[in-house]
Formats: sequence, C-alpha cells, structure tokens
Amino acid sequence: MKTLYLDTFSGISGDMFLGLMFDLGVKQQQLEQELAKLPISGYQLEVGREQRHGIEGCRVQVLCEETHHHRSWSTIDKMLAECDLQPSVKQMARKFFRQLGEAEAKVHGIDIDRVHFHEVGAVDAIVDLVGAAIGLNLLGVEKILCSPLPLSRGMSRCAHGALPLPAPATLEILQGKPVYDSNNDKELVTPTGATIAAELAEFGSFPAQPLGKAGYGVGGWELEDRPNLLRGILYEEAISTCCDNQVQLLETHIDDSTPEQLGNLLEMLLSAGALDAGYSPLQMKKNRPGNLLTVVSRPEQAAELATLIMRESSAIGVRSNLCDRYRLNRRSANVKTAMGSARVKLIFDEQQFLRLTPEYDDCRELARKSGQPLQQVYRQVETAAYEQLDLTITDSSIKESFDD
Repeated sequence: MKTLYLDTFSGISGDMFLGLMFDLGVKQQQLEQELAKLPISGYQLEVGREQRHGIEGCRVQVLCEETHHHRSWSTIDKMLAECDLQPSVKQMARKFFRQLGEAEAKVHGIDIDRVHFHEVGAVDAIVDLVGAAIGLNLLGVEKILCSPLPLSRGMSRCAHGALPLPAPATLEILQGKPVYDSNNDKELVTPTGATIAAELAEFGSFPAQPLGKAGYGVGGWELEDRPNLLRGILYEEAISTCCDNQVQLLETHIDDSTPEQLGNLLEMLLSAGALDAGYSPLQMKKNRPGNLLTVVSRPEQAAELATLIMRESSAIGVRSNLCDRYRLNRRSANVKTAMGSARVKLIFDEQQFLRLTPEYDDCRELARKSGQPLQQVYRQVETAAYEQLDLTITDSSIKESFDD
C-alpha cells in the first residue's frame, strides 16, 4: 500500500498539491492527457522549478483565458459524471466538489443546487482538484496521512468582497479536523486544499516507518516566517496497519461521585463519540477509595469529552496525552443461524486471518428470543461464521474505523 504523508507546515492549496504530485513523479504529459477528457478549454498548465527559503520544489500555475466564469455545483458534478476519466478518479473529484458545494451552501444559507462557484468553480480550481485525483491515481497512492493544518488571520479579497481568514468555506470543510493558529496573515489553507485534506486524509504525526521519497509543491507566497511549500513523503512500502493513527488519552481521578453518576457518565461519553471508556479502582489521598476514569478519544474530540467529564462528574481537572494507537484490521459480516442472523467481526493481521468475534448485542437478542443460554448462542454463531464466510481480506474489504 502506497501511503502519502502531507507535512503542511505552510498550509495546503490545490496548486501546491498539484505541484507536489509532479515533484513526486507524475509526468506533465500524463496528467494533461487525462485532463483533456474534461469538456473545458482556455487554460494552460505552466510547470516549473522554484525555491522558497532555498528549498526547491515544483510550482504549478493554471493560466486561464476565462477570468470570471461562474459554474453551478450541479453543472460541475454532471460534467464529472459524464466525462471519460477512470471511475475512481471521477468518484474522487465528485466528492471534492460535493464537499465544496456543501460548505458554500452552508456559508450562504442556500441549497446546494443553488450554489454557483466563483474561485472554486473557475477553470483553475477544476484543474487543480481533478488534477489532484488524477495525480494520486497515477502515483498509486492508496492512503493519505496529514499533519494538523495552520490557519491564518486577516482578510482576503474574493468575488464576494472582503472575507475573513480562514475563509468561511474553509472553516466549514475543516469541522472536526485538527488545526492551529499559524500567526500569519496570508491564506495558507485554501478551500480547495482543505477539501483534499479533509476528504482523503487521516490526521496525525509522522508515521513510525522508514522515510520514503520526499517532494515539495511550491505555493505563490513569499513568506518571511516559513517557506511556502507543501511537503509530501511517499512511502512505497506498506505502512503497518497496527500503528497508523493517534488517539487522545483522557484520565482523571474521581472519589466522590455516586455509582449512578459514574454509570451515567460512561454512557454519555460513549454516546458522545468516545472510542472507549472505563473505570479502574484507585486508592486516593486520605485513604479514600476512588476510581480512575480512562477515556480513549479521537484527538479532535478530546476537548469536548474532557468538558463533558468535568460537567457530569465531580472531577475538576482532566489529564490529556496524545498516543500512538496499535490496531489490527477488521471486517464486519453477517451470518445466518437457525435462530436468526447475527453480525461478527473478523480480525486480521495485515492479510492474515486471526480470529472472529460475534457481536454481543446480536447474540444477546438471539438468546432472548430463542431462550437458549448466551454461551450456546455464541458457539452457534461462531460455527456458522466459519462455515459461511470467506476468511480472506483485500484492501477494499478492510473496515477502516476508529472503533476500540
């Protein structure tokens, strides 16, 4: 599995991403041949080498005759659906513009079918986003990881006039994604760049793997505090699925909440999106018995869950640590038994099947309906799974999730 890590120390935009694709090995002629399948004209790709703070990369500019053309989201989507690009490329490009369309609709308070793109609907943005999808396909990238994104302050000029940075559409697209204040007044993360990252990437730090090939996409800004570059690292070897993301670990000591309050808090945390949560017995100061609450969270949800803990328990503080998470691949499947159907979870180490686990809720319901002991239901579901299921795995059948 080829994996691309995006090091976004200076943000991300559509043209920077396209430049990165070229710097990592995509040939201009290949990309232009694919772009020619789109029913658009009046543009030219200018590809060259430039430096930012002494670091060289690839700069891509889309030179357009069309300077202020507006296209509706539905027009762009129809164009992409009917073109002759590869199905996977079309699907990715349509997702990009769906993401942009929904963000613009939310910002302007209108239905997506009434959205008319300005900057993001112009020829250069279409070329950037469709080119990004083509480039990833040509490189054979199957997975993208991304560092947290630096957001800017100040104002920018667009078709609507002056807009605050980050652009409102960018904020909508990046809802729930990890960001930080760049302390910079230039637009480092554009709506098109945000779309690529939000739609395709998992966010985290550098993978704990031997480094791969590095490339640089050059942006248009000359910045004093950082080189305006998008760095990408292409890992040719498979990045182990056992350590491919990070989680936030929340902990606090609780010594004066009732069992009812503790049980309710656990249910609320899981309902709010915690990946896992549990209590451990604890002997606290003044010889008081207490509980250690441990919550596993997505990094972007940690603050919300910490607030929930302090609001719904007697805790007045929560410790937080970012941790690497090791996990196995899994795939869900349904099996049929004489009592009814039940879900099972198939566990794999890379492509090797390790074990299967019946889903408790389904087995409990079958036991309730049939009157059989739960343990006996588990055995019947396991037997049915081994008889009925194909216990092999492919990349497309892996259920990517943050569960457990």
